[in-house]
Amino acid sequence: MIKHFSQYLIIVLVIALSITFTHAAQSPSSTSSNIEPIDQIDSLYQALGGKNGVENITDALIQRIAKDPTIFPYFAKASVSHFRAGFIKHLCDIADGPCHYDGDSMVDIHTGMNINEADFNRVVELLVLALEDVNISYPVQNKLLAKLAFMRSQVIKI
Repeated sequence: MIKHFSQYLIIVLVIALSITFTHAAQSPSSTSSNIEPIDQIDSLYQALGGKNGVENITDALIQRIAKDPTIFPYFAKASVSHFRAGFIKHLCDIADGPCHYDGDSMVDIHTGMNINEADFNRVVELLVLALEDVNISYPVQNKLLAKLAFMRSQVIKI
């Protein structure tokens, strides 16, 4: 169940891409970030804040999922600590950090869950909100979501 949670959240990032493009149209003064803009740093991982940033994003997402009555049931029986560790490793790997995710594939994790598009979109929305909670800029959000976008078809209705 934990593996399902981490993989599901990553897929949610894909949907957030669409949501984030809307936010990116807002003026730069409408957001503040404690993280450097991605064009001034070497990697997406660094733009996310490195190890601490990825951990903070994961923790913010877990908090949001725990409070969401629609999405929480997908994760109700999951081990939070196991999910947290797996999601951190997966996010680190996707962001070209020093981690290598070697867990189950998205298809393996989500097969039989019958995740619909609305719930998938909601998880992406929660991820975007978590990224905003930890002050990740919209351009950096877009870079992350673009890296996750290909996973959408591996999660919905399989």
